[in-house]
Amino acid sequence: MQTFLNAHAGDIVIAIADRIFENRAYLSEIDGKIGDGDHGVNMAKGFGMTSERLKTQDVSLAEAFDTLGTVLMTEIGGSMGPLYGVMFTEFAETLEGKDVVDARLFSTMLHMGLAGIQSIGSAKVGDKTLIDAFVPAIEAFDSTVAGGQSFADALAAMTEAADKGRDSTIDLVAKIGRASRLGERSLGVLDAGATSCALILKEIAKGVSGKLQAP
Repeated sequence: MQTFLNAHAGDIVIAIADRIFENRAYLSEIDGKIGDGDHGVNMAKGFGMTSERLKTQDVSLAEAFDTLGTVLMTEIGGSMGPLYGVMFTEFAETLEGKDVVDARLFSTMLHMGLAGIQSIGSAKVGDKTLIDAFVPAIEAFDSTVAGGQSFADALAAMTEAADKGRDSTIDLVAKIGRASRLGERSLGVLDAGATSCALILKEIAKGVSGKLQAP
């Protein structure tokens, strides 16, 4: 079974931060169509602060996730800070003290992150939120592993499912948050949270894939 080392993998979080920063204007543009228009700005602020703190350090993935989660929960505004903050904090707690990460532990990490989000929010699949990208991504990862395919294959499946979930939000009516006030007028627009979630999962998959070791 393929695995990767928790140690020295904090650079994955820096790569995520770079991707969010690159897409900050796009994320805010999407959010501005049915929301406050600050999603990209707030995300870039939090991820950028984290990146600056991590760039001079050689930390584990668990430590990097913990730093990111703490920053998002305590130092940025908007509704997404706490949601992503608790997700990354749960990721960190799952990996803490683990030297080697296999597909099973990675799946547990994803599920714990989802549980964290759901503990502070009521969104479900179909409500036009980040859940529409995250849940199918986890399901795809798990089903690929259960089918006997490799960790790398499961990461690819996760990324593809997250993208499809993101795209599905175009045809959904927002039922949670500010956008829900628009009702049917929220149709035809991507959800900013689902879009950033797909970006994050894709970058995690890319980073982990590059660190996988043969059994």
